[in-house]
Amino acid sequence: MEGPDEVIHQSTRLRLVATLRGAPDGEPIEFPRLKAILGVTDGNLSTHLTTLENAGYVELDKAFVGKKPRTQVRLTATGRRAFERHVTYLRTILDA
Repeated sequence: MEGPDEVIHQSTRLRLVATLRGAPDGEPIEFPRLKAILGVTDGNLSTHLTTLENAGYVELDKAFVGKKPRTQVRLTATGRRAFERHVTYLRTILDA
């Protein structure tokens, strides 16, 4: 049995990746929406996104709309596969 994905296993990152996985057609989700969905602070979300980005699980698109910064987050194919493997791992525990 394959073990847990230690990057995704942390509860906030698991909820974050699950939220991104649920986006229709891999659409990006904007930072403020993720923050609201997860109920976390800007700093907390940024820290988790950095961890996921360093693992290659998410892509961040940072731009300006007028003078306001906009960050959109998208799950990568690598992140999608890692999430699916982790879910499989969790199911093996539940089914044991």
